[in-house]
Amino acid sequence: MENEKIYKMAFSKVFPLLVAKAVKKGRTEEKVFAVTSWLTGYSEDEIKGFENSDLTYGDFFRNAPALNPNRKFITGKICGIAVETIEEPLMQEIRYLDKLVDELAKGKSLDKIFRK
Repeated sequence: MENEKIYKMAFSKVFPLLVAKAVKKGRTEEKVFAVTSWLTGYSEDEIKGFENSDLTYGDFFRNAPALNPNRKFITGKICGIAVETIEEPLMQEIRYLDKLVDELAKGKSLDKIFRK
């Protein structure tokens, strides 16, 4: 039930929070767009367009054009839960992005974040 609440949240409300988290730690908005694009396959322009739409956060991930196959290499904890153990596929995709933004905020390079 809690997951549905998250899925129905407006992308335009959630994404700026992710950007703010990274910017607060001295990272750039462009890098948040880069990790989001890497994960989902959306272009930066598409993501910017969603910031001014009524797209839900769940639909942002459900409709992602090309989820990166290397996202399965993302491990670690977010909110005390290991992302690799999340059973609900849509929630796992959401938490992958949370984890990538966390890594960015902590100063990891894009090469490491992109699992190169």
